Amino acid sequence: MGLADIFKKLFGTKAERDMKAIKPLLDKVLAAYDDIDKLSNDELRAKTGELKAFVASRIADDEKRIAEINEQLDGDLAIEEKEKLATESDKLVKKVDEDIETALNEILPQAFAIMKSTARRFAQNAEVEVTANDFDRKMAASHDFVEIRPGKDGEPDKAVWFNTWTAGGNKVTWDMIHYDVQLIGGIVLHQGKIAEMATGEGKTLVATLPVFLNALSGKGVHMVTVNDYLSKRDSEWMGPLYMFHGLSVDCIDKHEPNSDARRRAYACDITFGTNNEFGFDYLRDNMAFSQKDLVQRKHQYAIVDEVDSVLIDDARTPLIISGPVERGDDQQFAQYKPYVENLYNKQKALVTSILNEAKKLIAEGNEKEGGVLLFRAYKGYPKYRPLIKFLSEPGMKQLLQKVENYYIQDNEKEMPYITDPLYFVINEKQNTVDMTDKGRDLLAQLVNDDNFFVLPDVGSAIAEIEKTTTDPAEKRQKKDELMADFALKSERVHTVIQLLKAYTMFELNVDYIISDDGKIKIVDEQTGRIMEGRRWSDGLHQAVEAKENVKVEAATQTFATITLQNYFRMYHKLAGMTGTAETEAGEFWSIYKLDVVVIPTNKPVARIDYNDLIYKTKQAKYNAVIEKVIELREQGRPVLVGTTDVDTSELLSRMFLRRGIKAQVLNAKQHAREAEIVAQAGQSSTVTIATNMAGRGTDIKLSPEVRAAGGLAIIGTERHDSRRVDRQLRGRAGRQGDPGSSVFFISLEDKLMRLFGSERIAKVVDNLGMADNEALESTMLSNSIEKAQKKVEENNFGIRKRTLEYDDVMNSQREVIYSKRRNALSGERIEIDIMNMMQDTAEIYAEKAANMTYEAFVEYVMGTLSLDLDFDEEFYNKANTEALADRLFENMKATYERRIDSMIQKALPIIRQVYETQGSRYVNIAIPITDGRRMLNLSVNLQRAYESDGKEIGKALSKTIVLFEIDRHWKDHLRDMDDLKQSVQNASYEQKDPLLVYKFESFNLFSAMLESLNQDALSFLLRAGIALREEAPRPAAEAPKVNMNRMTTSRSDLVTNGGQPRSKMPMRVEKTVGRNDPCPCGSGKKYKNCHGKEA
Repeated sequence: MGLADIFKKLFGTKAERDMKAIKPLLDKVLAAYDDIDKLSNDELRAKTGELKAFVASRIADDEKRIAEINEQLDGDLAIEEKEKLATESDKLVKKVDEDIETALNEILPQAFAIMKSTARRFAQNAEVEVTANDFDRKMAASHDFVEIRPGKDGEPDKAVWFNTWTAGGNKVTWDMIHYDVQLIGGIVLHQGKIAEMATGEGKTLVATLPVFLNALSGKGVHMVTVNDYLSKRDSEWMGPLYMFHGLSVDCIDKHEPNSDARRRAYACDITFGTNNEFGFDYLRDNMAFSQKDLVQRKHQYAIVDEVDSVLIDDARTPLIISGPVERGDDQQFAQYKPYVENLYNKQKALVTSILNEAKKLIAEGNEKEGGVLLFRAYKGYPKYRPLIKFLSEPGMKQLLQKVENYYIQDNEKEMPYITDPLYFVINEKQNTVDMTDKGRDLLAQLVNDDNFFVLPDVGSAIAEIEKTTTDPAEKRQKKDELMADFALKSERVHTVIQLLKAYTMFELNVDYIISDDGKIKIVDEQTGRIMEGRRWSDGLHQAVEAKENVKVEAATQTFATITLQNYFRMYHKLAGMTGTAETEAGEFWSIYKLDVVVIPTNKPVARIDYNDLIYKTKQAKYNAVIEKVIELREQGRPVLVGTTDVDTSELLSRMFLRRGIKAQVLNAKQHAREAEIVAQAGQSSTVTIATNMAGRGTDIKLSPEVRAAGGLAIIGTERHDSRRVDRQLRGRAGRQGDPGSSVFFISLEDKLMRLFGSERIAKVVDNLGMADNEALESTMLSNSIEKAQKKVEENNFGIRKRTLEYDDVMNSQREVIYSKRRNALSGERIEIDIMNMMQDTAEIYAEKAANMTYEAFVEYVMGTLSLDLDFDEEFYNKANTEALADRLFENMKATYERRIDSMIQKALPIIRQVYETQGSRYVNIAIPITDGRRMLNLSVNLQRAYESDGKEIGKALSKTIVLFEIDRHWKDHLRDMDDLKQSVQNASYEQKDPLLVYKFESFNLFSAMLESLNQDALSFLLRAGIALREEAPRPAAEAPKVNMNRMTTSRSDLVTNGGQPRSKMPMRVEKTVGRNDPCPCGSGKKYKNCHGKEA
């Protein structure tokens, strides 16, 4: 007995400990249900009102105080007082969150019982009647599952809620009541953990419990799905249960971005949407120019469906909002493609000759030299099919591993002997390709440029310029020419490397497909679906476009970006649910501090999972699959054949057809037929070949005849890199106690086995001398394959963690900038930010003064800030850095206040005149402002300017200038950070950690950006005045919304993972009423005069 077994005996397994902790809460819920289910329909809804009032009472005083503080911050207070109030407000917001959690925990048993009782009433009654209230009337006006009926004998009107409604384009009749295990899942989700529930256990129904409970706080609940079909379907499917209790529900994917409808969706108690749209809306909000453009509110609580897909698979791919840049069509990929293609073909021919020579030497018994050549061929082209075929022969895999072990020892000191004869070296495990000197020489020869790969030594060149050139203008010109030359050559080299990756690492119909409109579409390796709008980053997508001779899309500039990891970490409380999270439990805890709790199944799993069957070759494996399918069809069982890529699914389809087996194919090319194919997949003797598209979220229904025949049979044709994907495929069978079976057919030529298969499997195969059509089967071998998958998972976790570490650097900067931007947008704390800008700038200038004479310092301050210093040379020479900074700050503050007062004196008489004579006609007034170089028509709220005696002008000017400068500098900074991230990768050649270099350099970049931002903003504010040549302030139209028309949203892939296409589900058309018809709310008024006013 091992140590782990002893601990399990003493303390129980984690699952047992989790269930023990939850059991008391479950008992309270069940006890509360006995009482609550006895209530009438009206009493049940009244109980919901009581719980809402209970939560609201717990936070009422603090909420009132926060509102008072916000009102005071909007007024005219001293800066010190505003800082004190802002700090108090921040503390109260945290206290409110804590008080809400305490209150929700207290009412959890009653809330869960209410939701279960509601589900029971809808399941057992075609109509649920209650006394009509205003919310019922509103629902009746827009939804056909609510009807208002006049009361009898003087009783109030009744609202009748039907248990049939439309969800996802189909009519559904509610027939579900929560099981006890689903109550457990609900408790786990409320606690901010991940509930792992087996496929078919009703995760969507489970989510209704914590969603309902947390929505009672009025702070909003976000229900996050992986695609827009699910978000729309689930909001319509579960929505009536929430609406019955007066909770508003909407789905952001039904509405256009930046629209009033989407803003109203976020204002609802419960908001459904896709992970991408939640993230993009956050970025759009941080590009808005008016508070009216903001759609999201505080990130309170979110439940992420298929949490492993969103937070693991999608975590490496940042959300990006981008726009066109100048010379975006100036591409070098088409120019250098022929040279790289030539290089690739020469390597292919070279590997072919090396492999033939290796085979010859090995056949002659010279394994030493033959093994070296075999390893060289492997390093040159590991995906070469003849090589893969040869390695499946007895003893060849072991020979290769033996040679590899020799050459990787001593830090790969002898490796150049293997790689030097090659043009480039491919590392399939690390997904990298590196050119050798031979390859570089060939390319340089092809392009007729011996210095093609020689980048200038910028440091030495700049030092030489400083030494030999005295004229400042000439010096600047030479430096600019040097940097332009460096940028051109480095971009050229980068283009060639990306083209080489496209040719060697990415395969058509495996990693991507070409759509009917000639575009490269990435195929998700986890789900097998097309990822609409997704592009590989760093020019790789453009390289693939050039390789396939399709249009190379223009380059764009990043305007805003965030990873899903950092977006979801902003929520006060985050939870998730999936059928396969346990294998990634360590990563969930390490990155998100999310605990994974395995929920028991309602019925025991009846599916039989057989050991893997291992064959020597793919051909033998596919033949065995066909024989197995024929056997299962004869039994009347439906068969789902899982593949890992489009090519394999189409190959199997052709092989089945030759044997007279008709099979339907579901892959990225057939995604539009997904619903139709899945609907037929459970019919007797039906064969469905599917990529991983069928592995997640598809519900295959079985007839009683199919259950009697043995249920759905799952046949996997290859183990995926991730155990989660294999478990998802198995999970299609054996749902809710259904019978079923699963088995995986594997060959030694499969990618996973080639890269990570253990020597033990190769030895067993060689020792047994098995024929091609013989299969190995044992628990030991299946466990060895799972160990190979764990190696891949560990490698992928390292990549994701590394990506997060890079984005954490950006995220800390993003939080600073977005905080400044929000303050500027709201205006409540803009004065504090302006004072902080002055303080920071004064300190920087004071530090620079140490190396300047008084005259030089005066000239510098006047040139950058147009600031007249109020101290003489004597003070300047005597003052230390701190005293000088304080004096500069007071100087800037006084100048700023003087400038604002001057503008107020000029504008106030006109403001008063316009407001008093035409105030009812105008909302804003335009004031022409200039700093002597730029002109700005400042739009100021007329009423606030009048009531504040013109002080609103200073506030509006500060907001406008700070917003403009933040956006200008942040966009430039994002471009610099992209360039930095690319350039620091070369640090590894200098034995430096690229991440550490990135952190250091990004800090310097950010500090310089903040310094420039503060200086430019203050430069305008300290020079600002009303333009004398312009006409007087005049009424202005309301400021337009931010124009997003030229901007695009995308997921820039670092690897092929995650993401979903937009669905083709029927759009739900809500209930329509004629304008002159009676309003369905029962008021007796015409619709146009009642609930149709807003229509």
